Amino acid sequence: MGTAVGGERSVPRYVQIADEIVQQIRAGVLKPGEMVPSESELVERYGVSGGTIRKAMVEVRASGLVETRHGKGSIVKDRPPVRHRSSDRFRRSHRRGGKAAYLAESAQSGATAKVSVLYIGPMPAPNDIAERLDVPAGTQVLARRRLYFRNGTPVETATSYLPWDVVKDIPELFAENPGGGGIYARLEDHGHEFAEYVETLQARPASKAEASELALSPGSPVVHLIRDAVTTEGRVVEVCDTLMAADQFVFEYRIPAAD
Repeated sequence: MGTAVGGERSVPRYVQIADEIVQQIRAGVLKPGEMVPSESELVERYGVSGGTIRKAMVEVRASGLVETRHGKGSIVKDRPPVRHRSSDRFRRSHRRGGKAAYLAESAQSGATAKVSVLYIGPMPAPNDIAERLDVPAGTQVLARRRLYFRNGTPVETATSYLPWDVVKDIPELFAENPGGGGIYARLEDHGHEFAEYVETLQARPASKAEASELALSPGSPVVHLIRDAVTTEGRVVEVCDTLMAADQFVFEYRIPAAD
């Protein structure tokens, strides 16, 4: 018979209460737009102190499933369902079919996708980006910053950084809409054939500004993803710095078993 690693440990009561409220939201008992029961109602329901309920609600808010409104309490968010973010989204066939990765994924899941371009233009490469692009820090690069929506809800922000010597002769990359297949299709049109995409992911709490941009409660979990797009010549021609609402994504990767 198996034994739990670390032995048996009691779960604090506020965590138990938070888990029950979260499960009620996920199961649809508490529906989008409905108010979470008030502190006094929860105190009576669970027979605990107000302090315990307040600690439980901190955990519930951290799940990203509710939005707290000053003087009104917490309301269940109308969030779209989780969708997979698969490594297949970068298949060349998608680009040749005129679909960029995000739009291809959204179409497969039946969702309505929208991309809002926040900034396109030159900027000095931040130190970490410059290192990935193998250029000196502060070198001018092209930055493309976007906010992605799914069914009307913001779920992701992304900023692409591209070397200036690569993009200066590709006018489509300076346009809001670079054309079918997105920026990767335009880069391949100009001879930059991709060999691989290398992604690094880290989960962390959202900052106040990040939470506001993605319509999350402060401290909600987000996934910070940085991707290097590498050509067959071994050059990184794009670094994409992405932040995603963690409750909106499940990551699925294909990992070859052979050498």
